[in-house]
Amino acid sequence: MKATGTRYLVRTLALVAAVMLWQLASTNGFHFYINFDNIPAPSVVGAALVSELTGQEFYLHILHSLQRVAIAYVLAVVVGVVLGVAMGRSRWAEDIILPYIELLRPIPAVAWIPLAILMLPTEQSSIIFITFLGALFPVVLNTVHGVEQTNSVLIRAARSLGASKTAILWHVVLPGAMPSIVAGLAIGMGVAWFSLLAGEIISGQYGIGYYTWNSYTLIQYPQIIIGMLTIGGLGTLCTLLVRYSCNPLLKWQAKGGRS
Repeated sequence: MKATGTRYLVRTLALVAAVMLWQLASTNGFHFYINFDNIPAPSVVGAALVSELTGQEFYLHILHSLQRVAIAYVLAVVVGVVLGVAMGRSRWAEDIILPYIELLRPIPAVAWIPLAILMLPTEQSSIIFITFLGALFPVVLNTVHGVEQTNSVLIRAARSLGASKTAILWHVVLPGAMPSIVAGLAIGMGVAWFSLLAGEIISGQYGIGYYTWNSYTLIQYPQIIIGMLTIGGLGTLCTLLVRYSCNPLLKWQAKGGRS
C-alpha cells in the first residue's frame, strides 16, 4: 500500500509540475518554437471550466460522446475478437480476412467521413461507424497475435487428454491469448476516442469533439483546452475501466519483474 501511494504521489506531482510550467509559459508569453502568447493560462481555463460546469450543455456533449463510444466499442470488441480468433485458428480465415484488414487499417478516420455520410442514414450512425472502425483494428490484430502465440504444447496436451476443439478454444487458447486481447481492448478504447473526435468535428451537432471544434471556430481558446482535456480524461477513465474489468481474466498471469 505504501509503495502504491508513493507511485500515485509521484504521478500527481508530475502533473502539478506540468501545470505550473504551463502557467509560467502562458503568463510570461514564452515563445521559442512553441508560442504561448495566445494560450490561456491554467487559471483562465479553470475559471472557464467552472462556468461550463454550471450549465447543462457541457454535460450533454459528454453524454452524447459516451453513448457513441459505448455502442461503437462494444461492436468492435465482439466483431474484433471473433475475427481475430478465426484468423488465429484458421489459415483460410486469415488469408480471406487479412487483406481487408491491412488495406483498410491505414486509412485515417477523417478519410472515412464522406463515405460514412453517403452510406449511412444519420449523422449518429456515421459517427458510430467511424468510431467502430478505429477500435476494431487494434482488437483484431492483438487477438490474432495472442491466439497464434498460444503454446502448442498445451494444445497437444489437451488434445491427448480427449478435449474437443471447443474445449481447447475455451480453456486453452482464449485464456492463453487473453493478455494480448486485453492489450488490444485497451488500445482500441484509446483509438475509439481519437476516431470519435474526427467524426464529431465534421458531422456532429453534439459531442465533446464538436464542442472542441466549435470553440475553435468561435475563437474561445479556454474552451478548446477544456475540450481537449475532457477527451483525454474520458479516454483515460474508459481505458482504466477496461483494464480493471479484465483483471479477473488475468489472475493466472505472473507479475512482471519491473522494479
